[in-house]
Amino acid sequence: MSLVTVFLLVISSVVTFAKAATHTFNWTTGWDYRNVDGVRERPVITCNGEFPWPDVRVTKGDRVQVYLTNGFNNSNTSLHFHGLFQRGNSQMDGVPGLTQCPIVPGSTMLYNFTVEDNSGAYWYHSHTDGQYEDGMRAAFIIDDGENNENYPYKYDEEVVLTIGEWYDRPVHELNRLFLNLNNPTGAEPIPQNLILNDTRNLTWEVKPDTTYLLRLINVGGFVSQYFWIEDHELTVVEVDGVTVEQNTTDMLYVTVAQRYTVLVHTKNDTSRNYAIMQKFDDTMLDKIPTYLELNATSTLSYSADLGAASENYVDALEPLDDFYLVPYNKQEVYGDPDYVITVDVSMDNLINGVKYAFFNNITYRAPKVPTLMTVLSGGDNVTDPYIYGTNTNTFVLQKDDIVELVLNNFDNGTHPFHLHGHAFQTIVRDRAYEDAPRRYDDSDHPEFPEYPMIRDVVYVNRQSNFVIRFKADNPGVWFFHCHIEWHLLQGLAIVLVEDPLAIQATASQHLTDSVQEVCRDAGIALAGNAAGNTVDFFDLTGQNVQEKRIPSGFTKKGIIAMTFSCLAGVLGLITLSVYGLLEQPEVASEKLMQDFNLGPQELIEERSTSSNSVDRVNP
Repeated sequence: MSLVTVFLLVISSVVTFAKAATHTFNWTTGWDYRNVDGVRERPVITCNGEFPWPDVRVTKGDRVQVYLTNGFNNSNTSLHFHGLFQRGNSQMDGVPGLTQCPIVPGSTMLYNFTVEDNSGAYWYHSHTDGQYEDGMRAAFIIDDGENNENYPYKYDEEVVLTIGEWYDRPVHELNRLFLNLNNPTGAEPIPQNLILNDTRNLTWEVKPDTTYLLRLINVGGFVSQYFWIEDHELTVVEVDGVTVEQNTTDMLYVTVAQRYTVLVHTKNDTSRNYAIMQKFDDTMLDKIPTYLELNATSTLSYSADLGAASENYVDALEPLDDFYLVPYNKQEVYGDPDYVITVDVSMDNLINGVKYAFFNNITYRAPKVPTLMTVLSGGDNVTDPYIYGTNTNTFVLQKDDIVELVLNNFDNGTHPFHLHGHAFQTIVRDRAYEDAPRRYDDSDHPEFPEYPMIRDVVYVNRQSNFVIRFKADNPGVWFFHCHIEWHLLQGLAIVLVEDPLAIQATASQHLTDSVQEVCRDAGIALAGNAAGNTVDFFDLTGQNVQEKRIPSGFTKKGIIAMTFSCLAGVLGLITLSVYGLLEQPEVASEKLMQDFNLGPQELIEERSTSSNSVDRVNP
């Protein structure tokens, strides 16, 4: 390399550094009521008392500082920046029990990172107890250069649209009914409506003969959606932050957590408005209630005088197959893998009658010490996956290994899977099978694409399989999980500990004062194995484990029937005891206030909230 070249590189780096900005946000969580879908008011999670949460826009190379304060009364929280690699800084990835401790009420955590390797459409959301389905999420857009000047495709204006679904009650209420022996089939709660930019019946006003860069982000927690704009083409130029060669389509299929950036060129004629359509993938719903509208219509408006567009109907649902997208910077398929991880997805009931989700017959239970803290305190033991717990499904990756992850779906539903810390090549995605699950066969598969699609969320078809590959070049602790929040709550996750010795040796990976303070506030140790043992890292006594399996010889129906019978008997005894020893209402209220340290006003508000939530239940 010549001295001139070195000089130019140095000058370029100095200029880039000089342009880099620092964006500081102070956010406090809270609850308030909003009527998001225009049907009914319900509790939502607010940011500094406002809703929706703010979209964020930064430029590649900028630093981001988010001071997140937990303003809830009795719930933990966290923040994950979806799709950001957090290179050399996995403690900022925002997964409680994995890379940080939960942020307890009154505690504040500083998320502090530089956006080095990402540009395009991303989003942020809570990674705690499905909270983002209650509104704790928004877009996170990263420009490639000032005003996105380095973007390879030309456009006139940019628009961000977030799509999702909306429930009539908060997740903590729905989850009590979902993970319940009264729901032995594991049927997911059915949403009430599809929403666009946190509302329904949106109007997007456009100019004629204009090219828009439309960033479409599915911030929902459950259903995939079909998306199209009546009589307008969508030219895909980016998926999950990866720029791709242009591919024009009439319709997209967008799973939760996926992002598509498309070019939309408007017409010269302004004599009519057009429908922006969203449609449920209703094959993901166990039942379709009579109240559920499967389509949602918004308006692409050329003229406000023309009013809202009418619903648009299509002859068939034929979306773009993203498997055939080609990255703009063509990357050849990785060669033979150094390490193969094979995981089988299944759903089953355990002894408590609740239906859980499993990878290789293990449903994820968070360890007592976050996995990153185990890496930092485990010495030479950290290359052994056992110390991270038997219910965490942890795999240890070696530096720069080509990793192949094979996923076999034994469930009859579609699942979108997300890998933290990486974008991956998808080299196989098999079709759906109706009669019986089909495992991936390494000796009998379609030819791998020369330049495979790269993204961070990919779906597997029902009773089918996929194969992805990535290079283990980002030391850290990373989650791989289903991004349907109900399934993550059921335990559908594994952990990848990537190059743990490098994590120990890298100063930027060591815990910040803020991260340590959050753990102290939560009463969680900063060292130890999955059970919190610091003396013997191979002693997992007391670790968090899943419920026991149903004993052989018992059918599922039999164990569930027995559970209900026992429950009925216990409830009968409780009813007799309550009515026999019933306290006066005033005494009961006083005792409740003492037990939970509630003031009278809080007690009234809690009763009011409970009453309101009951009133808002769908028939």
